[in-house]
Amino acid sequence: MELAFIPSPSRGVLHLGPIPLRGYAFCIIIGVFVAVWLGNKRWIARGGRPGTVADIAVWAVPFGLIGGRLYHVITDYQLYFSEGRDWVDAFKIWEGGLGIWGAIAFGAVGAWIGARRRGVPMPAYADAVAPGIALAQAIGRWGNWFNQELYGKPTDLPWAVEITSTADGRLPGTYHPTFLYESLWCIGVALLVIWADRRFRLGHGRAFALYVAAYCAGRFWIEYMRVDDAHHILGLRLNNWTALFVFLLAVLYIVLSARMRPGREPVVEPGAESAAGDTGSEEDKDAKTAKTAKNDADDADGTDGAAETDAAEAREAPSGADDADEADAADDAKDAEGVTNGADSAKKG
Repeated sequence: MELAFIPSPSRGVLHLGPIPLRGYAFCIIIGVFVAVWLGNKRWIARGGRPGTVADIAVWAVPFGLIGGRLYHVITDYQLYFSEGRDWVDAFKIWEGGLGIWGAIAFGAVGAWIGARRRGVPMPAYADAVAPGIALAQAIGRWGNWFNQELYGKPTDLPWAVEITSTADGRLPGTYHPTFLYESLWCIGVALLVIWADRRFRLGHGRAFALYVAAYCAGRFWIEYMRVDDAHHILGLRLNNWTALFVFLLAVLYIVLSARMRPGREPVVEPGAESAAGDTGSEEDKDAKTAKTAKNDADDADGTDGAAETDAAEAREAPSGADDADEADAADDAKDAEGVTNGADSAKKG
């Protein structure tokens, strides 16, 4: 007998009159808002304009939803196109079924389009939104809890999730809450990326690559615990192979990028400083401060030079006065000698 467990909701949808309010959709929407909010704060801190992240998200989010659904439908086609299934269900995204791999891939395409329209570098934008995407995944995973899906093996642990639904061959009982494991892992990934970005000043897409690598590492072992139907290759689930392959690509990108393009982008959005005043990045502010200090030092050197010139002229002034006095004394001596000679001549005459 289980002493404690996480109860599942009796239903995943509430009806507000004729309008259905689905928990799965709510989790996705809240996750998107969190991602845009955090991404906007990080973008402004890097020297970008307020609102740029949201403008690009208008492209990225729809592309991501379409890509996530396509990946799910293609890899689990038997759920929609096998005998006795209705292919129309493939469009019912609110019932669950989004593949993160397709969502990130297609979302990146949408973000690339939006970034080009705004004239901002795609790697810098990806770095800014990476932690927010991880948090969006953490929130979105609770949609699986509302739908009573994607749980792990049976367990009697105190944090097991109770499954009560019998739809699609489910067996009521308590199972490992893999949705919870992945949610907590994604929160840890977000915190890791934020810390590493501040500590090592990641740029040129390396913060995003770190998010991808860290997520794949967690997804590999979490995927291994799941018991839902999936395609297997050489004894591993398809998503395990995908996580391993993407992890290696992300690590390779971090290594090569650090060698070829070290440091951060000095400018992430041209014209943002003049449009937003002091909302520039810390690097830009430090550079401006250093430049101002240098100009002040040059001005001080110029002042000191002028003072030295004045001092030299002041030193030369007494010498000039002494020369003038000596010349006047010589003239006076000559005049006195002339008078004496004239007197002597008068006495002889």
